[in-house]
Amino acid sequence: MIPFGEIGHLLERASGASPGEVDSIIRKARSLEGLTPYETGVLLCANGKDVTGAVFEAARDVKEAVYGRRLVLFAPLYLSNLCENDCLYCGFRRGNKELGRRVLTLEEIRSEAEAIIEDGHKRVLVVAGEDRERCGIDYIEKAVRAIYSVGTGGGKIRRVNVNVAPLTEEGFRRLKSIHIGTYQLFQETYHPETYKKMHPNGPKSDFHNRLAALDMAQEAGIDDVGMGVLFGLHDYRFEVLALVYHSLHLEARYGVGPHTISVPRIEPANNAPVSLCIPYEVSDDDFMKIIAVLRLAVPYTGLIISTRERAEFRDRLLGLGVSQISANSRTSPGGYTLESGGRREEQFSIADKRTTEDVIRDISRYGFSPSFCTACYRTGRTGSEFMGHAKPGEIQRFCLPNSILSFKEYLIDYGSDDLREIGDGLIKEQITGIKDRKMRTATLRKIEEIEGGKRDLYF
Repeated sequence: MIPFGEIGHLLERASGASPGEVDSIIRKARSLEGLTPYETGVLLCANGKDVTGAVFEAARDVKEAVYGRRLVLFAPLYLSNLCENDCLYCGFRRGNKELGRRVLTLEEIRSEAEAIIEDGHKRVLVVAGEDRERCGIDYIEKAVRAIYSVGTGGGKIRRVNVNVAPLTEEGFRRLKSIHIGTYQLFQETYHPETYKKMHPNGPKSDFHNRLAALDMAQEAGIDDVGMGVLFGLHDYRFEVLALVYHSLHLEARYGVGPHTISVPRIEPANNAPVSLCIPYEVSDDDFMKIIAVLRLAVPYTGLIISTRERAEFRDRLLGLGVSQISANSRTSPGGYTLESGGRREEQFSIADKRTTEDVIRDISRYGFSPSFCTACYRTGRTGSEFMGHAKPGEIQRFCLPNSILSFKEYLIDYGSDDLREIGDGLIKEQITGIKDRKMRTATLRKIEEIEGGKRDLYF
């Protein structure tokens, strides 16, 4: 699947690429073809302000060619911090004896979902520590059903994505049957020796079982999967190339690459030693390069950044290829509604503490379209169907109108007066960007319907 032993040699060759070769690779990337691992390595190794500027500019253009200027928003919902693993970077690790452990009841899950809905969100990412006895597939299944059952006013969670430990094939089939969106699983690090060191015990210590999980999910019928690594555990260049190899493997085997790639950096966590002494710390400049190069290498994927990053830095990253962001996150079970011990109860520290409305206000001022859209999941544009639209850049034909409609709904139901003024001005401007005249007319008609009280309209 991934030639781990060859990646170092590939990077050595890539570091010797000529300026002309670098220029040629950037030109190729602009065609939305994606990049080979070697070409990805060349851009990762290339230095100099001119080269970096060219890579950043290409990443901006590629992202806009595929998705336009829309940014999807979501919130994580932590079900439990019970865990059998002892990951050295995680606040939930088994060895953290100071952590107050909690598994949410179904009623508490519904309360959390209600709070998230009242914040304006339409999609959540369910997260749980690995505890096979108390938080296995039976519990996850009930939790997802509970989230979907909640409605407040006109609000409802329309799509639940899931980030939990690898399941059996039967477990994945059960996830599929309850209409989840994307199944997300991070390898954390693709470097086998580093992985072994960072995961000394527990079921997660099985490197190959984790690596095979996305294959098993695909074979069970989950055709939207998300991957990622925790940057800082090993050389970021190695990790990016491994992500590209993994993406190519999924595409070759199933015809479907990753729906999303997440790019978290290690943040401080209580009683997590590696989080306080990061082995391969990634600078802001290198992190910007990671995002831009991944956008060029895997142009169709949704690139996700979380509230781990500082608010002002997150805003800078938006133009480099990011297409999904979390907002107003809580990283502890019950974090939206229940009393907790504060930072000691979090899986990791949150740097961006803005409210969802503040995030929306800021990205709107930068000209991005806040989106709560879940249309692709609900119209069957998933898996190969989604890729067929995304790879040639045709998905934005739906993305811009749907982001406008979901944003308009948010403004009416949850926005303050000043945000409505900002948002309505942005919507008016963005409607002119809908090139298809029939689609533009249909969008305007649906906006009128939303203003008249209808909800959940999409293309």
